[in-house]
Amino acid sequence: MLEACDLSKRYGSHLALDRLNLQVKAGEIFCLLGANGAGKTTTIHLFLNFIKPSAGVARIAGLDVSQNPDQVRQRVAYLPENVALYPRLSGLENLDYFSRLSGHRYDKTRLRDFLCRAGLPDEAVDRPVAAYSKGMRQKVGIAMACAKEAQVLLLDEPTSGLDPQAAYEFSNLLVKLANAGVAILMATHDLFRVKETGHRAGIMKVGQLLTVLKTADTSAADLERIYLDYMRAGLRAAEPVS
Repeated sequence: MLEACDLSKRYGSHLALDRLNLQVKAGEIFCLLGANGAGKTTTIHLFLNFIKPSAGVARIAGLDVSQNPDQVRQRVAYLPENVALYPRLSGLENLDYFSRLSGHRYDKTRLRDFLCRAGLPDEAVDRPVAAYSKGMRQKVGIAMACAKEAQVLLLDEPTSGLDPQAAYEFSNLLVKLANAGVAILMATHDLFRVKETGHRAGIMKVGQLLTVLKTADTSAADLERIYLDYMRAGLRAAEPVS
C-alpha cells in the first residue's frame, strides 16, 4: 500500500533522507523509531506530498504521490502530534466539516457513531473542542480518518503528551483500524507502544533506515537494547529491509 523506492530528500548540503526503501502493506502498522532529525517526519511529509523528493519515489496504492496528488489525497488521512481542529466547534461539528471537505456527507447519527467508535465519550460529542484533552482531540482525528474511509493512515508522534490510559486507548484504535485493512505508518519515540501495537519497527538515524525488526519476534527489552545500540554506534551501511 505504501512504498518508498530510493527515496531521498536534500536541503542544500544537508541530506535529510538517504535512499529509503520501505513497504507497508494493508493491515500493517509500521513504526519509525529514531532521535529527532533521524528523517522520520521527512518520510511522513514526503508520503503526504508536503515536500518533493530530491530523488526516488514515494507511492501510495501504486500511485506516485508527486504525480497524482489528488488521487492519493483521497486515500490518505494524516494525524500529527497536535490535531488541528476548530476550538469553538464541537467534536461533531468538526467531524462534519472535515468530512464534507473530503467529499463525504453524513447525518448526525452516523457522525456520532464515528466518534463513538473512536472512543470519544458521548457527553463530549457536542461540547466545544476547546474543552477537550489532547487524547480526546486525537480520537476526533481517528474519527475523521474513519469517516474519510482512508486506506492509509500517516501519524507523526501521535502519543506524545498522552497519559498512559489515553495512549493505551489510542493504540487500541490503531489496532482496530489495521484489522480493518488500513495501512499505518507511524513516526514515534514510544518504544513500549511500538512493541505493543506495531507489526514491524524500523530504526532510523541521520536519514538512513538502519534495520527493520518484527515486533512479534522481539521482546520489549531487546527492542530497547537494539535501539540504544544503534543510537550509540556510528552510522553504518543500512541492513536489508525484510
